[in-house]
Amino acid sequence: MKLRSQFGTYLLAVHLGLFALTVFLFRQNIALFLAIEVLLLASLACGFRLVRRALRPLEYTARFRDLLQDQDYAARMTDSTLPELDELVSLFNTMLATLYRERLELGEQRGFLDSLLEATPSAVIVFDFEGNISLMNASAKALLALDDPKGKPLSYWGESGLPSQLDALPLGESQLLTDREGRRFRGQRGQFFDRGFARGFVLVEEMTDVLESSERATYDKLIRVLAHEVNNTVAATGSVMDSLLYYKTQLAEHDSEDFGTAVDAVKRRNVSLGEFIERFTRVVKMPEPELRPASVAAMMDDILYLNREQCKRSGIAIGWARRSEAAPVRLDSHLMEQALLNIVKNAVEAVEASQAETGAAGYISFALDDEGDRLRLSIVDSGNRLGEVPARQLFTPFVSTKKGGQGIGLMFVREVLNRHGLPYKLAANGANETVFDIWFPVAKRVLALSKE
Repeated sequence: MKLRSQFGTYLLAVHLGLFALTVFLFRQNIALFLAIEVLLLASLACGFRLVRRALRPLEYTARFRDLLQDQDYAARMTDSTLPELDELVSLFNTMLATLYRERLELGEQRGFLDSLLEATPSAVIVFDFEGNISLMNASAKALLALDDPKGKPLSYWGESGLPSQLDALPLGESQLLTDREGRRFRGQRGQFFDRGFARGFVLVEEMTDVLESSERATYDKLIRVLAHEVNNTVAATGSVMDSLLYYKTQLAEHDSEDFGTAVDAVKRRNVSLGEFIERFTRVVKMPEPELRPASVAAMMDDILYLNREQCKRSGIAIGWARRSEAAPVRLDSHLMEQALLNIVKNAVEAVEASQAETGAAGYISFALDDEGDRLRLSIVDSGNRLGEVPARQLFTPFVSTKKGGQGIGLMFVREVLNRHGLPYKLAANGANETVFDIWFPVAKRVLALSKE
């Protein structure tokens, strides 16, 4: 029973008892009886009125509770005729206004945070209290490409790869991570408090382009210094060797022959040293591409012709697997041909090395596929020599899978493709083959871009 009903029942019970008592005591005196009855009725009415006024704060409290439950913080409670109650109403309205303002600010901040998370190029992964994924922004979804990640821990996707590396990040530390393709990322794990309990999050920023740019700048500076010193030394040494040859005729015959042989050996070594440093400076001195329409298929035909005899002698089958008809592509034919020659040369060397180990026949195949808005050139070899080195790291200076390799060829290839703005990928396809893919924009798109 509510408090109001209890008060009403109590007042009725007391006054009904008094009514009965007046009937029993004053039934002989009608005037006194009527006067007492009137007083009792007035007392009962006054009692109900006082109870209603006394319980009005409870009504306002119940109304305030309903507003809180409905989260209707924009509503306001009306003033009463009681000064004491008006103070309570004013307090309630102040609390509602504060809650409304805080919710508005939190909503705006949440909206800003959501927009910021979606717009940031960094991948953001937020976890719930149990360490399961509760939120991933667009960059994280594109980076990890996880299938239905919500409610699952990062360890769900195995013990290798980028998710496992992110899962192993220590709290508060930043580490450099590498995926299977050799792309490099900076990952950092942190935490925040939600309703008094800690929740974790991970930030992932791709550093591949930044590191490649830094490597390129470092390589450029190093090679320029080395080339300057080596070329000066080679030129001076060559000049001295030529001068020494004038004294050859002044020596005895048996000494003259040995002297000439020694000087010629030094000169040949000088030439070799100059050619050696020139291979490194090719990347540094590369000119900007001069774009003109060129046929990728025709270019590969020339490379096929150049390598056919060598492959035939080595027992390597080389040729086209697929060849789609495609319009010319705008590129620098000279630079691109040199890059493609390097790729095919690496494929030939990889197959020859594999043949030396296994004795099995090898092959190199080309494929040109029209993918609608772009053209894909694939160079496939059976060498399968990538090993444990992430494919993308092979494009960094001085990294090579070949014994004694200097990593110049693929770095030159990377520089040519980057200057043309062409996506590329070097990876094992899981069938004991290595595939080098290059994507060229189709002619229509190139023409549209040039008009813009």
